[in-house]
Amino acid sequence: MRIESDFIGSIDIQEDALYGIHSKRAQNNFPDQTNFHLAWYKAIGLTKLACYQAYKKFLDAVDYKYPDTDIPLKFIDRKVVDHIIDAATEIAEGNHFEHFIVPAVCGGAGTSINMNVNEIIANAALCKMNRKPGDYQIIDPIEHANVYQSTNDVIPTSLKVAVTQLLDNLEESINNLRESIEHLETVHRNDVKIGYTQMQEAVPTSFGNLFSNYSEALSRDWWRVSKAFERIKVVNLGGSALGTGITVPQYFIMEVTHELRKLTGHPFTRSENMTDATSNLDVLVEVHAILKAHAVNLEKTAADIRLIGSDVAGSPDIEIPAVQAGSSIMPGKVNPVISEFAVSAAHKVYTNDQLISNLAGQGCLDLNAYIPTIGHAMIESLELLIAADQTLKQNLFDKLQVNNKTAEDKLYKSPAVTTALIPFIGYHAATEIAQYMKQHQVDIFNANEELQLIDQTQLKKIVTPENLIKKGFTIGDITRS
Repeated sequence: MRIESDFIGSIDIQEDALYGIHSKRAQNNFPDQTNFHLAWYKAIGLTKLACYQAYKKFLDAVDYKYPDTDIPLKFIDRKVVDHIIDAATEIAEGNHFEHFIVPAVCGGAGTSINMNVNEIIANAALCKMNRKPGDYQIIDPIEHANVYQSTNDVIPTSLKVAVTQLLDNLEESINNLRESIEHLETVHRNDVKIGYTQMQEAVPTSFGNLFSNYSEALSRDWWRVSKAFERIKVVNLGGSALGTGITVPQYFIMEVTHELRKLTGHPFTRSENMTDATSNLDVLVEVHAILKAHAVNLEKTAADIRLIGSDVAGSPDIEIPAVQAGSSIMPGKVNPVISEFAVSAAHKVYTNDQLISNLAGQGCLDLNAYIPTIGHAMIESLELLIAADQTLKQNLFDKLQVNNKTAEDKLYKSPAVTTALIPFIGYHAATEIAQYMKQHQVDIFNANEELQLIDQTQLKKIVTPENLIKKGFTIGDITRS
C-alpha cells in the first residue's frame, strides 16, 4: 500500500493503483454501483490531450517571443508534457479504464471524475518514467495533469465530445434502419391490406404505405439528429472555473479549441459567451429532446409490428422472425422480443429526458452541479437508441416476412373494402353490402352477387389492388367503369 494525503487527511491506496486519494474519497462518498460510461472516459482523455497539445504550443510561443526573458511562471518540463500526452492518448483509446473508480452518479459537478482521470494520467506517466504511482513530486495530478484546466470546462466539453461521437453512430444507425424499411416499402408497394384506425378495420391500404410511414418518420429523425451537431459543437474549454478564463493564458484559451477540432474531426468552436456555456445546460435539454423524438418513432414502429404480427386476431399479416425461443415451457413459441426491447429502450429515454430537464433546471448561479448524472443519462439514451436501431434492422426488419396473400384475402372479406364503392353506388348501398358481409361472413364478391347492387365485373375492377391504393379518383374513373 502507499499513503496519499490531502488537506483533509491521509488514505491508504493500493500500491500499483493508477487512481489516487481524490478518486478513493469519491468512491467512498458515492457508493453507487452504476458504471461510468467508457465513451465519456475516452472523451475526457481526448479533451485533456487537446489541453496538453495547446500547452505545448504555448511553451513554443513563449520561447519564440521571449527567448531571453526571465518569465515568473512555473513551466512544466517538456519531457513531462510528452509523458502526460502519451498517458492522455492511452485514455482516449480506452486504456486504464479499470482504474476509473468514480461511479456514474456522484456529486460535485464532476470534480471527482476530472480528478480520477488526472490521477490516472499522472500515475500512468510516472510509470513511463520508471517511477512508482504516487510520486507526485515528479508529476502531480493537479499541477501537471490539470494544467490550465478546470472541472467546469473539461467535463462539459468532454461530454459534448462523447455525445458528438455517439451522434455520428446514431445518424448511421437511423439511416441503416431506414434503408431496411424502405426496401420492404419498395418490394411490397402494391400489396394490399386492411388499414386500421383506433384498432378497428378502416379502409384498404398497402404494405407500401405502412412501411413508408416508418421510413418517413426515420427520415425526419435523421434530419433532426443532423441539426443537433450545430447545438452541441459550442464548448467552454479554456474558460476555467466560471468561463472567465481566470488563471489561464489568453494564448491557451484561443488555441485549445482548435486542438480539439483537429483531434476529433468535428467543428467544435469556443463559445462567444463562456460564462453562459458554463452556467447553462439547456443545449443538452434541446439535443435530448431530439433523441426523445426518435424514441417516440421507434416505439410507434416497434409496437405496430408487434401488433400486426400477433396471433390475437387470427392469421397475422406479417411473420416476425424467430430470433430466440419464446418460452421455457411452451414448445416452439416465438415472442416479439425485438419490438419489446425497442419499446423498453424508448421508455428509458423518456425517463432520461425528464431527468435531464429537471436537473438542467437545477443549475444554480454560475454552474450546474448535476452534470455527471445529466451526462450519464444523455449517453445512456444515445447508446440505447443506437442499439435499438441496430437490432430492429438486423433482427426484425431485415428478416420480416409479409404474408401478402393472407392480407389480401382478409381485405376482401372485410367490410372495410366496401368504402371503395361509395363514389359508384353511394354510402347507403355500400353499407348494405358491408352489413351482409358481416352477417354472412362472406367476401365482397359473394355479398354483391346476392344483393346485385353493382355490376360484378365493375366491382372486380374497382377493387383491384392498383385501384384500391391509388390516390383518389377522377371523373374519368366513374364514367369508364
